[in-house]
Amino acid sequence: MALINKAIFPVAGLGTRFLPATKAQPKEMLPVVDKPLIQYAVEEAYAAGIRQMIFVNGRNKRAIPDHFDTAFELETELEAAGKKELLAMVHSIKPDDMECVYIRQPKALGLGHAVLCAQCVVVNEPFAVLLADDLMVGKPPVLKQMVDQFSEWQASILAVQEVPAEHTKRYGIVAGSPISDRLMDLTHMVEKPAPEDAPSRLAVAGRYILTPGVFREIATQPRGVGGEIQLTDGIAALMRREKVFAYRYEGKRYDCGSKEGFLQANVELALAHPELGGSFREYLRGLEF
Repeated sequence: MALINKAIFPVAGLGTRFLPATKAQPKEMLPVVDKPLIQYAVEEAYAAGIRQMIFVNGRNKRAIPDHFDTAFELETELEAAGKKELLAMVHSIKPDDMECVYIRQPKALGLGHAVLCAQCVVVNEPFAVLLADDLMVGKPPVLKQMVDQFSEWQASILAVQEVPAEHTKRYGIVAGSPISDRLMDLTHMVEKPAPEDAPSRLAVAGRYILTPGVFREIATQPRGVGGEIQLTDGIAALMRREKVFAYRYEGKRYDCGSKEGFLQANVELALAHPELGGSFREYLRGLEF
């Protein structure tokens, strides 16, 4: 049994920054090379030993459960055509030991509210939260690194990275006492501060491991930045009761919530792709800039 067996994927957002591409499909289903964003996040959770995937979704998000469901017609067609490799690929999207749970977020009240919607499934277990907008590449996978840290410290852990001062207003920013080169005991956490008010330049990335005590804190928080129920505020309150750590992960994050980050992820992952990398690199070399 994994130490962390449940992961929450908040996928109810409207994806307005990618309109018109997201008018009729979830932003989490936008493909990076040959897989949708949500599949990268689920595969990362699975590689960390997690087997129950909890999707907190909204209206017009049918494509996500359809992606992880059995596609009888497609599988029958592939089997009849003898396309065994493609059939195996389709089966691998949802391994037999993986469970998918879908919860509706009735109103867009913020990330904290989305996490709170999953309390009925998580109950009293520690759990992970993965934001599919943040495509994370690491060896070992970033969430696996965090699960390993949790096994040692048995406390909430947030993935962090250093950002330019002018970007602090985009993130939750943390500060605290260093324990090692990569781990920090948190004392401060502020949601989207102006550069002059930021306690550091360490920003929370889209990976969290949280203890169930955070549910109580989220539920009792007033609405924060943007009039939303902020996960950051709940974690900041949790810090008054429990240890919370920040972990500088080994790897790279692509901000696929922005068009620029999404394009960067497509280019760099295409270059690293075992089948496409060589020919795509030659194509790029032939372009005139």
